[in-house]
Amino acid sequence: MIRTTVSLAALAGLLCTAAAPAQTRKAPPRAGTAASADAFVADAEKQLAAASVPNNQINWVNATNITDDTDALAAASNAQLTELQVSLANQAAAFAKTPRLSFDTRRKLDLLRGGITLPAPDRPGAADQLATLTTKMSSFYGKGRGTLGGKPINGSDIEAAMGTTRDPAKLQEMWTSWHDNVGAPMRSDYARMATLANEGAKGLGYPDTGAMWRSAYDMPPEQFAATTDKIWNEVKPLYLALHTYVRWKLNEKYGDAVQPKTGPIRADLLGNMWAQEWGNIYPLVAPAGSGDLGYDIGELLRAKGKTPLDMVHYGEGFYSSLGFEALPKTFWERSLFVKPADREVVCHASAWDIDNKDDIRIKMCTKVNSEDFVT
Repeated sequence: MIRTTVSLAALAGLLCTAAAPAQTRKAPPRAGTAASADAFVADAEKQLAAASVPNNQINWVNATNITDDTDALAAASNAQLTELQVSLANQAAAFAKTPRLSFDTRRKLDLLRGGITLPAPDRPGAADQLATLTTKMSSFYGKGRGTLGGKPINGSDIEAAMGTTRDPAKLQEMWTSWHDNVGAPMRSDYARMATLANEGAKGLGYPDTGAMWRSAYDMPPEQFAATTDKIWNEVKPLYLALHTYVRWKLNEKYGDAVQPKTGPIRADLLGNMWAQEWGNIYPLVAPAGSGDLGYDIGELLRAKGKTPLDMVHYGEGFYSSLGFEALPKTFWERSLFVKPADREVVCHASAWDIDNKDDIRIKMCTKVNSEDFVT
């Protein structure tokens, strides 16, 4: 693995570059014609492309080397990009009723208006405040610790341990300490972030941020909500049956004091930090006679002495077998595959397209187990 090292002076230079598009923006073409809408969209795409690359670079360094300095640089860069996005979104709204727009232009206008993850209010200082909050929470999450046996343990290690630990007291300690130490202190910042984002969404013509997000699926937000409700109602009987069965098996394993026969399933018993995947507890809940899975990928990899880097090469091999090109050399030089010992990073796995060309990377504190192999 090649460690990412960037000087603060270089980062400051990137930050100045990120600001340039906002400082040199041209006045938008006058709304009213399809041609002016086409010209506006083309100009907006150029501005966003120019601003996004240095912003991605700065955020990458922040995510892979969390310090007060990289936090400050990321917050400033994100604020500048958000201000540009909000400005373009407001300009895009002026073309909403323009006749004879092409399908592509109308869709791009909709994406410009509704494609901002967290829109800041269009007033001085709001984008700075929102970016500072989100950067602060991301860094706090990356540096977060729970405990196991009373000793500190980072989030990546908790995630792995919860997949294999069967002692309910240890599971409860990890889950509770993580949420108490990491989740609870963020509550007020998260609430403030939501308030600012909702204000920003209203400024763009949406009831709130949720409605703006639901509008990004080529259908009105109300139709999207109705579609998801329909799908949920179709799978709900299966989910309730599965939930009831798993709760019964966990009650058999742990007893009423740990998992009651009725009510919710205790989240920390499901083998996953967020209770979103239950595969790790299959051996505990598999029906009698169903047999086991036959193998554990993690055990096989460890028995063969495979490393996290080997796992990434296996992933590349899978996609190459489907006809995709091999990953570029820079992917192997610039990605973060394991947690470094000398600095704080955001371990939560993510894939990055830095320049919308060929600078692609992954960031992951990979462990040799089946869950990370699939990830």
